[in-house]
Amino acid sequence: MGGYWRDLPLDIQKEYMGGSFELEGGKTGMARRLSLDEPSLTLTCAPAQKQTERCHPLETRPLTVREYARIQTFPDKWKFAGSLSSQYKQIGNAVPVNLSYAIGRSLIRLLNDIEML
Repeated sequence: MGGYWRDLPLDIQKEYMGGSFELEGGKTGMARRLSLDEPSLTLTCAPAQKQTERCHPLETRPLTVREYARIQTFPDKWKFAGSLSSQYKQIGNAVPVNLSYAIGRSLIRLLNDIEML
């Protein structure tokens, strides 16, 4: 899957893009659909704004907070507080949990190696 606004039918492109349709520039961040077999696009703090929206790979809808959190490798039991926009912001600003874990493990190995010298 994947893709962006230029992959939509022409009439929907024009409706979606409005006056921007005729302007120069790539505008490749608009109406981005995630791919099932490629790494995720960078998650932003505001996934439903025209310049930063991320669409479900199979369904024509934005990603839910839980789907957003899964991409960032948060455990399903993890709770986010505040309004919906606040929750998206918390996830969008986060370093992926699994990446943080891997960095932490690497630092521990490095410090243990230094200690042994």
